[in-house]
Amino acid sequence: MPGHTRRALLAGVAAAGALGAAGCSRVATASTTNGGDLLDRLKAQGVVRLGIAGEIPFGYIDKDGQLTGEAPKLAEAIFKRLGVGKVQPVPTEFGSLIPGLNSQQFDVVAAGMYVTPERCEQVIFADPDYQVLDSFVVRKGNPKGLHTYKDVVAKKAKFATGTGYAQIQHAVDAGYKQSDILIVPDQVAGLNAVEAGRVDVFAGTALTTRAVVKKSAKAESTRPFAPLADGKPRIDGGAFAFRPTETKLRDAFNVELHKLKKSGELFRILRPFGFTKAEMTDLTAKELCGA
Repeated sequence: MPGHTRRALLAGVAAAGALGAAGCSRVATASTTNGGDLLDRLKAQGVVRLGIAGEIPFGYIDKDGQLTGEAPKLAEAIFKRLGVGKVQPVPTEFGSLIPGLNSQQFDVVAAGMYVTPERCEQVIFADPDYQVLDSFVVRKGNPKGLHTYKDVVAKKAKFATGTGYAQIQHAVDAGYKQSDILIVPDQVAGLNAVEAGRVDVFAGTALTTRAVVKKSAKAESTRPFAPLADGKPRIDGGAFAFRPTETKLRDAFNVELHKLKKSGELFRILRPFGFTKAEMTDLTAKELCGA
């Protein structure tokens, strides 16, 4: 199941449409041999198109119409090192990121996407640039005492999460019936559902839940926790995604990513978006793909 939203973001969505209009034409088809030639073509054209999903803090358009977020800022740093001086956003829905990538609508997914075995069958990932636990948005005071997915099941709570979020599967693994899950577009819609009493809980990453409740008078986020997978705690990691033919670009990206990790520059790039030392990771895509 896929992994990952807008009060402050609503203003950005309108701007995203304007920025995306210029970026919606298809990219040229890459060579499918010898690891692909996309990196060479990106260097020649001087721009890389990033698929983003309008989700704070991962990749979004701010109130001034500017591209920002941890993934775009990291992309700027790495692609500059690779000889590509400009990044261009192509906004889309989260669930359309992988189809859009594989249909040549953009060059790379820069949306903090979780690395999962199911996704690894469709795209190739760089190593994760962050790791994160889950958290809930609940009413102030957490009246139902919801701290884990098992609590949600045991207390028959009304549960919501976002379109394509990994939290769908986390809830199902805990015994929640998938057909009973309310699927909403993003964490802002989830916050609204909790505030209005339509659901008891909205599940997302600890990063997104703590960001979305900051200005809420009715809701709060719970302490981060690790969901269980096959009875064991699972820590998810987010990464950039590439078309399966573009191994040269993915490998070159990984080289620069690991340099940034070693120097500490990665944390300096991510920290302004709410990331802490706890979200830094040595997880690999291979581990998370189950290979």
